[in-house]
This record gives sequence, structure tokens and C-alpha cells, in this order.
Amino acid sequence: MAVIHRTTMTPTKLELLTGWLPRQDWYVGSTKTPELARTGGFRLDDPEGSVGIEFMVVVDTTAPEPVAYAVPLGYRGEPLEGAPGEALIGTSEHGVLGTRWIYDGVHDPVVTAQLCALLRGDAKPQHLTLSDTPDPTVTVDGVGPDEGRDVRVNRVLRSAKAAQALSGGIVAGWTWPDGTAARGVLAVAASS
Repeated sequence: MAVIHRTTMTPTKLELLTGWLPRQDWYVGSTKTPELARTGGFRLDDPEGSVGIEFMVVVDTTAPEPVAYAVPLGYRGEPLEGAPGEALIGTSEHGVLGTRWIYDGVHDPVVTAQLCALLRGDAKPQHLTLSDTPDPTVTVDGVGPDEGRDVRVNRVLRSAKAAQALSGGIVAGWTWPDGTAARGVLAVAASS
């Protein structure tokens, strides 16, 4: 199990995402500088222990109706060879581990493999801020990916009513700025 370090990151994950998010084609915000709050998520363990994996939910509060985004992250101690340019969110100085290269998890093979393992029931979601602590609030609905199937991240999140129509998904919660709890499908098994 991965260890959560109580330390600093410079720049922070939210600072990196503030610059990166508006450049994505799935960004629906109206400003080039969103105001982001981390409102949910979970972690997965890399069986090899070298890549940090976090599935973060952030809410942009700049729009009249806040928007929740799902961003899987891969933290690495060195650059990911062969990754496309848009995959790198940025680098950050971790107070314990040194320089971390932070990637959009949909482009990181370790992150996508562990998301597929979670969908198959072969991985356990871990609490976002506690070491060695499973997160029972994250659930998997339906059958996960098998031969010829992959995982698709739902970047713009919808609350539970829309999520209930889907199967084969990773369901987790987040909190809206007004304190209202929400749940939705963060990722689904999809055909390649």
C-alpha cells in the first residue's frame, strides 16, 4: 500500500490543474483561469510501487453553475517515455520525494491498468488522505473491461440520476460548493 506523505508540493496539484484544465477540449468553463476546489476522489496502488495514482474530483466555482471534473493523475519520479505532449500536466517539487512528473492518467499505462483492475474487481480503491485505508464509498457497478475493452473517464461529472443509467462504472462521491453531496460515474468500461 502507498504511503501518504504529510508534506508540501510546489506548485500544488490545484495550481497545476488551474493552468492545464482550460487547455483541454472537454473543458466547459467560461474562463481561462478556473477557481478549483478539490472535492472528492480516491487513490489506487501501483503493484510495483513506483507510480502514485490519484483519481481527483475538482469543482470549478467560476461559472454560475459549478462544474465537477474527473482527473486521474499519475505521479512519477522521472518522465514517462513515449507520452504525448498533452499528457504532462506539469512538474512539482514534493517535500519528501523530490521532483514529481504529474501526468493525466488517461495517458499513463500504469494508471489505466489499475483503473481496469478496479473495474474487474482486482484492485481496491484507497482513501485519498489516509495510508493503508480502503475507501468503501467508491463502488464498481457491473462488469469491468475484458479482452478488447478499455476504460473511459467521464471528464465532466453528472450527479447520480444520470449515473444510474450506466453500468460497468466506477461510482464515487464529491461535494458541491454549497455542501451538497453528489455521486456519479467517474469511469466506465468501453470498447477499444
